[in-house]
Amino acid sequence: MTGLPELSGKVALVTGGSRGIGYGVAEALVARGDRVVITGRGEDALKEAVEQLGADRAVYVAGKAHDEAHQAVAVERAMEAFGRVDYLINNAGTNPVFGPLADLDLGVARKVFETNVISALGFAQKTWHAWQKDNGGAIVNIASVAGIAPSPFIAAYGVSKAAMINLTQQMAHEFAPKVRVNAIAPAVVKTKFAEALYEGREAEAAASYPLGRLGVPSDIGGAAAFLTSDQSDWVTGQTLVVDGGIFLNAGVG
Repeated sequence: MTGLPELSGKVALVTGGSRGIGYGVAEALVARGDRVVITGRGEDALKEAVEQLGADRAVYVAGKAHDEAHQAVAVERAMEAFGRVDYLINNAGTNPVFGPLADLDLGVARKVFETNVISALGFAQKTWHAWQKDNGGAIVNIASVAGIAPSPFIAAYGVSKAAMINLTQQMAHEFAPKVRVNAIAPAVVKTKFAEALYEGREAEAAASYPLGRLGVPSDIGGAAAFLTSDQSDWVTGQTLVVDGGIFLNAGVG
């Protein structure tokens, strides 16, 4: 990234930030002057992301989101590197199963919840105690439209995202007035994570969207930048649907 603005003095921790939506969020925050700590499982991808974001603006911590030790290290790294952690973006997630609930392996269901919901709570707890409790800030949880309405064959993922939306409301209530907590519910965004939903049929998949295209990571990055800005100072406990208008089709045969 070139021509970056002056530093804002704010710092964000973005989980799952090496690519896709997480990287899109990190890029948007760096572009306005924030510094970021990004996490993810792949060290090579994280190194590449930091190089693109700027080594003076970003650092990384490799690890698995559901690992409590990794959560602690990531928050500690933010404090050591930048002295604060104003914003937490809970983006890390998984969806390892595709099929009906009737045949869902319960062990897989537990893994989905552990990564998509419990890890978000863990990062929020640690960020709260390390900085936000005394200094304020904002949390943005990346949910999904699958958490708002039934999504055939990715039900476990959808149920976990519904839990994340409720978690957002619970945390917004408990963490107020110091910390605002909101969620973003994207529809299909063009990332490696969502490839199975559009690969080889992007035009067909996009045709059902009133805005005529699938999402891209910067769409979610812009929403996250808003929800961590002064412009959203009176917004908390909300889920911002960013879906290209797909929900407008509800009930249309």
